[in-house]
Amino acid sequence: MKRLALALGVVGAGMLLGSCATMSEDQCLAGAWGEVGYADGQAGYPMSRLDAHAEACAKYGVVPELSVYQSARADGLMQYCTEARGFQVGRQGEAYNGVCTPSQEAQFLPAYRDGQIVHAAISAVNSARSNVDGLASRLNELDDKISAKQDEVRQPQLTDDERDAIRDRIREIRLERESTERDWYRAQDELDDAEAAVRDVRWRFRDIYGTW
Repeated sequence: MKRLALALGVVGAGMLLGSCATMSEDQCLAGAWGEVGYADGQAGYPMSRLDAHAEACAKYGVVPELSVYQSARADGLMQYCTEARGFQVGRQGEAYNGVCTPSQEAQFLPAYRDGQIVHAAISAVNSARSNVDGLASRLNELDDKISAKQDEVRQPQLTDDERDAIRDRIREIRLERESTERDWYRAQDELDDAEAAVRDVRWRFRDIYGTW
């Protein structure tokens, strides 16, 4: 069930395989199905990848060599279904298609889940940093608006009512700036926490998977 649940996460991606050609005309005509199968195995593609190849090559009158592809793919999967690759796949946020044997999954899946922890921690940092940057940009915009309104209120041709309206607007912008600045400080705290979490997982996994 666990293996199935992981595979379900990539159903959408798998359905997209038929939407674009997976092999060019030259690749189809070359007929190097051993090379294709090995590469697909190394990449962790499911067996349905061959269906996409068959569709891509059908227009050139080429039919895949099933036995050659399957054998080479199995060899490629031996390179894919390892602890090191499991961690890499999870860390990069890639999906696992349930392609490893139960014995291979015994080493692949724990490492894959560890990689997912790392991916989540790094994603949290990126999201927090994006929020900080966005709020900082908004603060700069508000500062520019305040400066522009301060220049505007000094115009000699304005009536008192017009000046009062501009001053009211300046107060509104300043209130928004104060609120945005508070949000920026909170976002900075969240970024600090997220970066600390990444440092923690680096320390946690460094003796197992090395540096990354």
